[in-house]
Amino acid sequence: MHAVLRLLVLGLLLAGQTCLGGRPLLVFLIDGFRYDYMDDLNALPGFRELVENGVKVDYVTPDFPSLSFPNYYSLMTGRNCDIHQMTGNYMWDEVSMKEFLIGTNADSRLPLWWDGSEPIWVTMEKKGKNVGMYYWPGCEVEILGVRPSFCEEYIYNPSVNNLTDSIEKALDTLQSGQTEMAAIYYEKIDVEGHHFGPDSHQIKTAVRELDTAMQTLNKKIKERNMGDKLNIMLFSDHGMTQIQWMERVIELDKHINMSDIVKMMDRGVVVSLWPKHNKQQEVYAALSQIPNMQVYDKQNIPERFHYKRGKFVSPLTLVAEPGWFITENKAKLPYWNNGTGPLGWQNGWHGYDNAFIDMRAFFLATGPDFKKGVQAAPIQGVDIYNLMCWTVGLEPLPNNGSWSRVEYLLSSESSPPRALLLWSLLTGLLLALLVVGMH
Repeated sequence: MHAVLRLLVLGLLLAGQTCLGGRPLLVFLIDGFRYDYMDDLNALPGFRELVENGVKVDYVTPDFPSLSFPNYYSLMTGRNCDIHQMTGNYMWDEVSMKEFLIGTNADSRLPLWWDGSEPIWVTMEKKGKNVGMYYWPGCEVEILGVRPSFCEEYIYNPSVNNLTDSIEKALDTLQSGQTEMAAIYYEKIDVEGHHFGPDSHQIKTAVRELDTAMQTLNKKIKERNMGDKLNIMLFSDHGMTQIQWMERVIELDKHINMSDIVKMMDRGVVVSLWPKHNKQQEVYAALSQIPNMQVYDKQNIPERFHYKRGKFVSPLTLVAEPGWFITENKAKLPYWNNGTGPLGWQNGWHGYDNAFIDMRAFFLATGPDFKKGVQAAPIQGVDIYNLMCWTVGLEPLPNNGSWSRVEYLLSSESSPPRALLLWSLLTGLLLALLVVGMH
């Protein structure tokens, strides 16, 4: 029996090395890059080369709400928002009275917002795999007691020069073995989408600038002979849609008495309200009469949103229909021009129902673990975590992603379902024999 156990342990270790060998990984999170922004690859040679040498899906369905921070965490944990608890760009904890405000306040770094799930970079660091992160929101936060080996802290709207510098630094650390994953965040596409709208010439210019950076990436990988060693993934958190400010603003104070509201968080597409307890039904009834907006009691939020069980979800959640915007009063908006009209950057927005076509994100990948020249079926944002784990040789934590939606993207030598099945079978058999051997 002991000889059998030794052989099985050896087999398990060999299988584990086969299943979870791992290569260096370079990840790009391109904020607000809608799935169709690269449709004309003839005009984008940098992206075209990546696509021709790798895989691209038709689109990615983001998590609800289709906002930045919820999807940052869904992408990096593989879990839906009601599991990882990052349910908005602006959140309120009714117990501690603390606020999470996107990128602006010290309380946003508190563990209570982040410790709901373990992102991949924390798991990697725990396993002794170093991670370098550049402008990535949250890399400066101690999550479950862990920080990445390197973090270039987030700044608003990093420039193209910031991006190209980050690419150079990331390739240096990956090639030298100082890091096993590098993650770069780029915000300009989202910023320009908000400012000018998704169909604007400013967006087209921003996408071309990003493509120039991708050309630089391709060139440097060739110069360093890293093409057969490095996996690269590029993806976005959500899309963007056009909004019409003057005609499509829902002002809540026209319908309810705001003194009945204890707390209101965010404005735009998804708004969270905490009414006074004795006023909730009255407020709900009044809000239910407003067209172009859905109001949900917490228990009635659709299951498909994977949202209502979130720790920080409010008693009432308002969700605007596509193209509409919710606020208390447009004259109170800090970016409203004295009530006479919108400033230049309210032409695009996101956060809507994640099934809405304009909220779709993108994903493409290239490298030795991926097929070449393949256009694949849609996936979900939570699926990408499993691919990242696979490429860096990390056993994924329990998650809401699906192997079946991403298996086709991997080369024939990299079949995670079969490999992980072997790993699971061998582990189960070993445990069974160990139990037998103890008796």
